[in-house]
Amino acid sequence: MTQRAYNFNAGPSALPQEVLENAQQQLVNFRDSGMSIMEMSHRSAIFDEVHNEAITLLKKLYAIPENYEVLFLQGGASLQFTMVPMNFLTTEQKASYVLSGSWSEKAFKEAKLFGTPVEAASTKENQYRNIPALEDIQFNEDDAYVHITSNNTIYGTQWKNFPSTGNVPLVADMSSDILSKPVDIEKFGIIYAGAQKNLGPSGVTVVIIRKDLLEKANKNIPTMLKYTTHADSNSLYNTPPTFGIYMLGEVLKWVEAKGGVAAIEKHNELKAKVIYDAIDNSNGFYKGHATPESRSLMNITFRVADEELEKQFLAEAKAAGFIGLNGHRSVGGCRASTYNAVPLEACEALRDFMVNFQQKHQ
Repeated sequence: MTQRAYNFNAGPSALPQEVLENAQQQLVNFRDSGMSIMEMSHRSAIFDEVHNEAITLLKKLYAIPENYEVLFLQGGASLQFTMVPMNFLTTEQKASYVLSGSWSEKAFKEAKLFGTPVEAASTKENQYRNIPALEDIQFNEDDAYVHITSNNTIYGTQWKNFPSTGNVPLVADMSSDILSKPVDIEKFGIIYAGAQKNLGPSGVTVVIIRKDLLEKANKNIPTMLKYTTHADSNSLYNTPPTFGIYMLGEVLKWVEAKGGVAAIEKHNELKAKVIYDAIDNSNGFYKGHATPESRSLMNITFRVADEELEKQFLAEAKAAGFIGLNGHRSVGGCRASTYNAVPLEACEALRDFMVNFQQKHQ
């Protein structure tokens, strides 16, 4: 068998090996149908079962209450940047956006097309090294919603506690840390996430939305951009990404087999600590970007003290089988994305590489 790469890609990212092997076995003849899941009608009984199994299991694993809908959409989180204000922000209203990185900036920019978004808080002046303090978040009781990005892939920061927004719906882009830790769903009006980091392959976007919000949504928008269109049709209004939904369901089964979301969180904490310890114990040879209290368990961002050494570090790491360690093109540096499916062994191997590289070049 070919040696698996140490995959630290930021997304699309690592999938559980067991899930990939199981999909491989079922690829040509799915459930004795004589067809691949990719060849089936999305209206077929077999796919309907796969589709509903995934919804049911996500509700179970995340303890999603009955007054929420689970939708499987397309277009990634980037389309949600548009759909949220299109459905819930009017020209007479304001919506509060907490700016904690590039993706929240993009969401903020899209909202300007539909109403008046305002900055509820921002850490841009600190180069997005930290998450805003909860007491610094300013919003009004008549806001359409408050929007946050729960984890920032580019800067390596993550919310440890979420703001309480009372009667104002809290909207969260959880693309890069969904299902990585338990979450109190009832704190949120809407959660959305591209699947390609923790849930499955690219192409599926999960939306968890409170049912009472659906009743208040703007009705005078294009059919495909209405949440109600997809809620009323169980996400089968048009042809969905069938293979992606199947794979998402298989990843959810893997999470359940690992002990559920709480067990996954403990494993993620252990994995991240392995790499953060290598940074913290390097006497400044490696420098983390995020402040310690805001460090992400999903994206570990750091620099090598010397710029030329950093280039050498990334080149040697790639040659040694470590994939995806380059920081985002907008900020440079190094980034190890340790999503749910990245094994502990990969993190330990990276730590060993970092320690050895430091010893050779200090």
